[in-house]
Amino acid sequence: MTRPPSRRTVLGAAAAGAAALPHLSLPTAAAAPGTRAANALPIPDTWRVHPFRLDQVTLGDGVFREKRDLMLEYARAYPADRILAIFRANAGLDTRGANPPGGWETADGNLRGHYAGHFLTLVAQAYADTREPALREKLDYLVTALGECQAAIADSDTPASHPGYLAAYPETQFVLLESYTTYPTIWAPYYTCHKIMRGLLDAHLLGGNEEALRIVSAMGDWAHSRLSRLPRAQLERMWGIYIAGEYGGMNEVLADLHTLTGKPEHLATARLFDNTALLTACAEDRDVLDGRHANQHIPQFSGYVRLHDETGDADYLTAARNFWGMVVDHRTYALGGTGQGEMFRARDAIAATLDDNNAETCAAYNMLKLSRYLFLHEPDPALMDYYERALTNQILASRLDRPSTRDPQVTYFIGMGPGVTRGFGNTGTCCGGTGMENHTKYQETIYLRSADGGTLYVNLYLASALTWADRGFTLTQESPFPHEGDAVLTITEGDGPLELRLRVPYWATGGYTVTVNGVRQRVDARPGGYASLRRDWRRGDVIRVQMPYTLRTEAAPDDPTVQSLFNGPVLLAAHDGATELLQHALYPRLTLTGDLSAVVQPADQPGHFTLEGRTLAPFHIGDTTPYHAYFRRAETTIAFRGADSGVPNRADATGTSYLDRLWSQANVELPAELAGTPKPERRERAREVLELVGLDGFEKQLPGQLS
Repeated sequence: MTRPPSRRTVLGAAAAGAAALPHLSLPTAAAAPGTRAANALPIPDTWRVHPFRLDQVTLGDGVFREKRDLMLEYARAYPADRILAIFRANAGLDTRGANPPGGWETADGNLRGHYAGHFLTLVAQAYADTREPALREKLDYLVTALGECQAAIADSDTPASHPGYLAAYPETQFVLLESYTTYPTIWAPYYTCHKIMRGLLDAHLLGGNEEALRIVSAMGDWAHSRLSRLPRAQLERMWGIYIAGEYGGMNEVLADLHTLTGKPEHLATARLFDNTALLTACAEDRDVLDGRHANQHIPQFSGYVRLHDETGDADYLTAARNFWGMVVDHRTYALGGTGQGEMFRARDAIAATLDDNNAETCAAYNMLKLSRYLFLHEPDPALMDYYERALTNQILASRLDRPSTRDPQVTYFIGMGPGVTRGFGNTGTCCGGTGMENHTKYQETIYLRSADGGTLYVNLYLASALTWADRGFTLTQESPFPHEGDAVLTITEGDGPLELRLRVPYWATGGYTVTVNGVRQRVDARPGGYASLRRDWRRGDVIRVQMPYTLRTEAAPDDPTVQSLFNGPVLLAAHDGATELLQHALYPRLTLTGDLSAVVQPADQPGHFTLEGRTLAPFHIGDTTPYHAYFRRAETTIAFRGADSGVPNRADATGTSYLDRLWSQANVELPAELAGTPKPERRERAREVLELVGLDGFEKQLPGQLS
């Protein structure tokens, strides 16, 4: 059967050719003069870890802030009337001479309106971060105009089925979905609805706009009126339709709305979006993801986590945890992204699916959101290890390193195949929308706190400052991340007891040391965990964390000869336009330390290396240079430090070679300590390893290799 064209393909082809709204009065936090208070979403009792508001954490100098600032320029400059044009046209209002943004956001586009929702979130996040009055004015202007459109539709000669209806197209798409119309005749009407509702809710929560809550609450009422009359079997069939039935995070936004309004209809409607067959399979830990549309399903599981919070149904949370493992452990490329051509592929099919259309940016956006939700329930460091990988490599890499006020300049796919390039732009697409959001909320997970306020989690080593007013603490972090792994945290305000949990990244195999005011601390610092510091802190205390980067490879699960190269957490991309995998041999030049720096040499630019004459650059650099994120290991004979035995380097049934087994044993017992003065026991252990694999002839080289 021929699969319908992907939305990205359709985009390419296209490029070629507040009436009666309920009044809600909710408490708001006191605002400082010249600012507006945000309305914090009440924190569920199920969360063991609590977030800080976006405005409580500010970014310091560095790559993350530079990428953020590029998107802030776009948020400030892009005309609000262009965002509103198609809404006004649909409502019969004056478009004020503005043209719609383009891409999928056109006068006749079947997904029109979704981009406006993302833009609302962009401006709301930008305002929460910067407190710039002009951004608040733009946000208020957008919300007011959307309210006018909602009221105009309700008062028109052909009103929608409920006065809360708000969209950039008539209600027809929703009617057609109920009769199982397929894509591309209709494009995911509830997906578009979700983006608008989420943007309005963010305008309320981040920008303090009360009108936005009244508008989105009425939209929730409309959704209930439309869906509550449909039998469950009809809903199930609707949500299973490829793309047409895609609904984004409708269950999540309705659960959030219920938390604010307390209206049982909003929670009941959230549960109408249960995709029961997939939900049940994941709750039972049955992996049925192969062939499913990745971003159609990832946000559903963030919604299930929120439904667990609101209903207490444990299956929702169990399903989300199992789903996360199916994606992260079995369908994630080196950069942290997932999918080929928007689709989940077979479990562990990584080397087999390297292409120019891997890792849809929307999917990474939603996997980060799901990871964060799961961490709030259970602070498992594996969740933050993944979060850091995807944020540092995919999300940073998804923004071009050049300014633009006309286009978000973000990626759709990020190819993992040989010799691919990144395409930037994406005005009006789904990834253009999530891309706008990605770069204006980098700080949201750097710090989290325990429910009782007694513990502060330092999850990411990004230059930043935290203001924790409830505890009277202000903490600043200086860090060159992702260029280096060291960080300095200073208690700039505050005194008293507090446990700091400092994340020990999975990649920190070259050592992890912590000092407080210059005194080294005895901490359990195993990679993939947290190091704990409990003490009475005083203003001026300085915590220094040192975790030197080391070079390492990661093998694809379906073909261990296909590997990626990392410097600490940073994926390295070989600059080369060849369309076949590059081949490299690393083992023959290694010493007994297993240190890849014997082969991979530093280049002149920070964070850059060379390997056999090719440049290896940090993957997060946003440019259009052809690259290879993977290469093939080509080591046919057993060799060591230039001495070739001529014996074949045979592989076992899993594809693991003889030398792979040798170095896995050597590296376990012989870490970076060997770079120091050799000890007799280390030299003896090295002899044992070599004898174990039959390479005792190399024993004469030991003294030189161990010194």
